[in-house]
Amino acid sequence: MKTPRHFLEFRDFSSAELDYLFERTRWIKNEFKSYRQYWPLVDRTLVMIFEKASTRTRLSFEAGMQQLGGSAIYLNTRDSQLGRGEPVEDAAKVMSRMSDIVMIRTFEQDIVERFAANSRVPVINGLTNEYHPCQILADIYTFIEHRGDIRGKTVAWIGDSNNVCNTWLQAAEVFGFKVNVSTPPGYEVEPDRAGIHGTHFEAFADPMGAARDADLVTTDVWTSMGFEAENEERKRDFAEWQVDADMMKVAKPWALFMHCLPAHRGEEVAAEVIDGAQSVVWDEAENRLHTQKALMEFLLLGKVKI
Repeated sequence: MKTPRHFLEFRDFSSAELDYLFERTRWIKNEFKSYRQYWPLVDRTLVMIFEKASTRTRLSFEAGMQQLGGSAIYLNTRDSQLGRGEPVEDAAKVMSRMSDIVMIRTFEQDIVERFAANSRVPVINGLTNEYHPCQILADIYTFIEHRGDIRGKTVAWIGDSNNVCNTWLQAAEVFGFKVNVSTPPGYEVEPDRAGIHGTHFEAFADPMGAARDADLVTTDVWTSMGFEAENEERKRDFAEWQVDADMMKVAKPWALFMHCLPAHRGEEVAAEVIDGAQSVVWDEAENRLHTQKALMEFLLLGKVKI
């Protein structure tokens, strides 16, 4: 039996493979927008396992699989044996015999890695505490749509060094761009999580310094899922790390603003920024659908010639 490819971290794919995915995304999105049916995954089944709540991840994967001609099954760990102590390894062996591809949105990265190690089918990381590779697929594709190749550009990450930040750092290594990261004291990047090397990463104590001359400014909520007990403390700690109009002014004039959503206006981002002309958050959200369709097609069919 052929060993399946998985997408558990952004660096699981080469830059050439990701370039191919982005080209497929462009084609698939154009077919969708032109109301042309494209069903390469007829009779294929996606199982979606959720331990963390979701809006965009569930909708984009479920709709995406249906738009490719397949079907999607939603499983919540509260309603399955996984939530009652069934070993991840056992669940993987069973589920991968009944489906063609699996997406998991959970807490520890170790869970998706253990599942993938015991799966006969491709496994996709829909989000873990450590990484969010599907989000950065959509973010980079959105940048390409608006500004072209991201190689050699500068991305400013403002706020918590969370799973999205870690994945941006991996992407910078793969594609050769720079990430300026500014976090409050005590929330700095963990190098062993991000796998950072050389000139692709720089830390800034001052968020304005991180944003200066950036091609893209991006952020996320101050309190990620699983850290709700720290919410009030984080609001105090992050008060100076809001992306506002003054911060966008020090970035390049053509800089874009991104946020993976949901957003808290008045906290990590000012309303005038997320609702302003430089914001591409709605394109970014939609592109989760199209990049993930290209991803599932690639994992199941390999490179497709049209």
